[in-house]
Amino acid sequence: MKKIILAYSGGLDTSCCVAWLKDRGFDVVTYTADLGQGINFSQLSKKAKGCGVSKAYIQDLRSRFVHSFVFPAL
Repeated sequence: MKKIILAYSGGLDTSCCVAWLKDRGFDVVTYTADLGQGINFSQLSKKAKGCGVSKAYIQDLRSRFVHSFVFPAL
């Protein structure tokens, strides 16, 4: 079984992508970046696993995002 990583928002489109990829024989792993968007990431992880992913990664990138993109734009 081939493994694939999917940038996962938890919305209908990426949740449908998980099902579509699994139907085609892929082992789906999701990745979500926390940029401060105010999402309940515990709930998001449960939703991803409920869709059948083998692993759901969530990375806290808030500080890096602010220092690398927000501050330079000001």
